[in-house]
Amino acid sequence: MDNTALDISILWPALLAGLLVLATHVPLGREVLARGIVFIDLAIAQIAGLGVIVADALGMDPHAWGVQVAALAAAAVGAIGLTWTEKHYPDSQEALIGVSFVLAACASLILMAGNPHGAEHLKDLLVGQILWVSPAQLQITAVVTALLLLARHWLGAHLGRAGFYLIFACAITLSVQLVGIYLVFASLIVPALAVRQYSDRVGLWVAYAIGACGYALGLVMSAWYDVPSGAVIVWAIAIMALMSRLLPVARRHV
Repeated sequence: MDNTALDISILWPALLAGLLVLATHVPLGREVLARGIVFIDLAIAQIAGLGVIVADALGMDPHAWGVQVAALAAAAVGAIGLTWTEKHYPDSQEALIGVSFVLAACASLILMAGNPHGAEHLKDLLVGQILWVSPAQLQITAVVTALLLLARHWLGAHLGRAGFYLIFACAITLSVQLVGIYLVFASLIVPALAVRQYSDRVGLWVAYAIGACGYALGLVMSAWYDVPSGAVIVWAIAIMALMSRLLPVARRHV
C-alpha cells in the first residue's frame, strides 16, 4: 500500500477526465444497446487508435493537432463505412463491426512492428494514461464534450444514422486518447447494461452514478495498491454495476 500515492492533485484531473468521458458515453451506450451494435465502440476506438499510430509513423509530434486530425479522420471514415454497412447489410452489421476491429488492430501491429517503443504505444492505447492527463487535454475535452452533448440534444432524431455515427466517432476519438480502449468500452457498455430495465430518466442518472463511483473507487484503489489505473477502474465499474442490480430500488424498477 502506498499512502503517498493518494495525492488529490494527481487523482482529481484523472477523475474529471473520467466524468467527461461518461458525459457522452452513458447516453451513447444506451443507444448502442438499443441498436444492438455493442462492439461498435471497440471498432471505432481501434480505428481511431490506428489513426494515431499512422500519424506517429509519419513522424508527427504526439501532442500536435495533426495527430488529433488523423485520429478523427480515421474514426470518421470508419463511422461512415459502418453507416453504409448498417444500411445495406443490417443482418451482418455486428460481424462487420468485429471484422473492422480485427483489421484495425492487425494494421496497428504491423505499423508498430519496427518501432522500438511500439509495445508501449499499444499499451497506452489499450489501457490509457488517465493519471497523466494534462490541463490542456481536459480543457479541449470539456469544450468538445459540451458541443457533442448540445448537438445530440438539439438535433435529436434529426441526426439520423449518419449523424449518430459521426457524433459517436468524435466522442470515441476524444476519449480513447484520454483513457484507452478498455475504459472506453467499459464506460459505454457496463453502466448502460446495468440500467437497461430502468426508465429513460432514472436509468440515465443511475448509469452516471455507476460510472462516476467506478472511476472514483478505481482511481483510489489503483493509487493505494500501485497497480494500473485503467484496468482497476474497469473492474470497479463492473462491480458497481453488479451492486446496483442488487439494490432494492433496482428490483422495484425491474
